[in-house]
Formats: sequence, structure tokens, C-alpha cells
Amino acid sequence: MDKKEMKEEFLQLLRSTEREGVEDLIEALEEMGFFTAPASANHHLNVEGGLLEHSLNTCKAALAIYEGLKPLDASVEKEVRRDSIILSSLLHDICKSDIYKRSVKKRKNNVGQWEDVEGYSVSYKNFPMGHGEKSVILLLCNGLSLYDDEMLAIRWHMGAWGINMNSFEDQRCYDTSRKLYPLVSIIQAADGLAASILERTGAEIDEL
Repeated sequence: MDKKEMKEEFLQLLRSTEREGVEDLIEALEEMGFFTAPASANHHLNVEGGLLEHSLNTCKAALAIYEGLKPLDASVEKEVRRDSIILSSLLHDICKSDIYKRSVKKRKNNVGQWEDVEGYSVSYKNFPMGHGEKSVILLLCNGLSLYDDEMLAIRWHMGAWGINMNSFEDQRCYDTSRKLYPLVSIIQAADGLAASILERTGAEIDEL
């Protein structure tokens, strides 16, 4: 699937939720550079459009988890809305839209010689608010209406990686969110599965 098709699929899924503020948010995503940003600087999908692809992968993984859980626990369908899964998964990483800058890096080639390669560097100076919490704030500031479980799923989508382990409050808030809202665990799991399975490459495996 090329970038144009991925963008069309992303917009179709986002609009399918019919959530208040979606059209304003789409304009904001364009301005932020969401659709051309990489998903990382040095890891998964560190290419132009990587963030868009990762967001779609996370959405597909989250919907698969949701459908798989429903026969196992009837309460899941009652507690988790499908549109919440779509919104939370597609938008969990919009905090990354403006942090990557094109740069030239040094890397060893196959014969051990250093060479210049194009890549990305990271800068947090635009809005150094954090990760998941930055995504939530950007969504709210750009007019998207969110439910509590959606905000918490986005805030804690990194799981334990997004917790300050020196903060008792962070640990309690994360643990409480997981127990109250199944959506939090679904988005966390989908994000990890997308990055570690759907987006792994042969080159990464060869380097192990």
C-alpha cells in the first residue's frame, strides 16, 4: 500500500467514527506534519510516512484484539466502543508529528566503513509536554471530543515505559486506568504488537 492509499484509509477510518471535531483535527494533522513524519528516528518505520503507517498498524492490531476478546468476555463489547478503539489507536502518537527533523548521520556500511546517510534527529522544543499526555492535549486543543477512557488509553499507551518509576502517583494512575478501562490495555498491546511484529524487518532480524 502506498502513502496515498494509507492516508485515504486513515481518513476513512477516522471519519467513520463521526466524532465531533474530526474535520478540524484533520486540518490540524496536515499542519503538524503528521502524514509525512517518521514513526521514530532510529527504530521502527524511521521513514517518511512512517508515523501514518504505524498508526494504521496499531489500529488494525487493536481491532483484531477487540474482536478476539469479545467471544472470551462478553463485558468487553459493553465496556469498549469500536469508535473509541479507532480514535485511540489512530491518534495515540500524534505527539510525534513535530519532533523529527531531517539530518545526515554517520553509519558503518557492509565493509565497516563510515558513510553519510540521510535520517532524522529529534527535537522537543516545539511543545515539550511529554509523550502520551502531549497527544491528549493536542487532540483536545484541536477540537476533538474525547471520552475519559480514550484520553487514558492514549496517555498510557506506552505502558510501563511511559511511567516515571520514581513517581508513586504515576504508578497508581496507570494501574488504576488499566483496571477501570479495558481500552487502555487494548491500545497498549496493539501499539507494542504493531512495532515489534507488524513493522519488524529482515535487516533487524539479521542484526540480532
